[in-house]
Amino acid sequence: MTPRDAIRSAASALAACDIPDSLYDASQLLSFITGRPALSLRLDSESALPEEVLTAFHALCARREKREPLQYIVGTVSFLAHEFRTDPRALIPRPETELLAERVIEIVKNLPCRNVLDLCCGTGCIGISIALACPACAVTLSDLSPDALALAEENAALLGASVSFLQGDLFAPAADRLFDLIVSNPPYIPAEECLHLQAEVLQEPPMALDGGTDGLDFYRKIALEAPSHLTAGGQLLVECGDGEADAVSSLFQKAGLQLTGIYSDYQSLPRIVHAQMPDSTERFETNHAGKVSMDC
Repeated sequence: MTPRDAIRSAASALAACDIPDSLYDASQLLSFITGRPALSLRLDSESALPEEVLTAFHALCARREKREPLQYIVGTVSFLAHEFRTDPRALIPRPETELLAERVIEIVKNLPCRNVLDLCCGTGCIGISIALACPACAVTLSDLSPDALALAEENAALLGASVSFLQGDLFAPAADRLFDLIVSNPPYIPAEECLHLQAEVLQEPPMALDGGTDGLDFYRKIALEAPSHLTAGGQLLVECGDGEADAVSSLFQKAGLQLTGIYSDYQSLPRIVHAQMPDSTERFETNHAGKVSMDC
């Protein structure tokens, strides 16, 4: 069987299982086995695939038919041109999160941000990408899940990123540490919606998805605790779910943070909320006026 025929046959079987982008998935799986570019395989209607390759290909396609995520099957995902190891220990990095990482990297390169915290780091894709792009910056990755943190440590070692790690619930392991910038892609899907997610997403860690009844539980905690861990003028950037940006912005502003901007994703949906600590003078004036206390 030629690569083209094998891909078309597999894509048909995947499509019958209601898998979107079945042709893409079949191409990627054969590319993973053969080491050849997916497009080249899709166009190859002349060479014959060895039987052992077809056997391995069919085995991977069978896993995909059961709705196992493609990224878990091949074990890697591309994020800002870096290959990150990914498996069921952590949430699969999404393209939208690249926008968050790019925004942070731009800030770090243009402002005196020397200490960065990647909160709820998962695979480590955000923090490690920052460290690779800005080697002079001290980047700390934190997560509650020991499994996710172990995966992030593996990715840091594979990519040669100099970062440090903290394990614990949000800011608890950071104690009295201050950061010039905090970035986070926390769980933000409302609990009820978690019961009805796409089959592939349901195979990702539930604790990386469930944001509580309204999806905002983690933002409430971040709003409460982040001011105590940001330097004067420090930056806070978070990814949020569809329709949550205004609520997240309000939470941050009520905590005394200044809203810097709300940025959209590839579908023009508000996805990233950027806030900032007032500088020391503004903090004093705000507290003195009794409007907002920054002491948490």
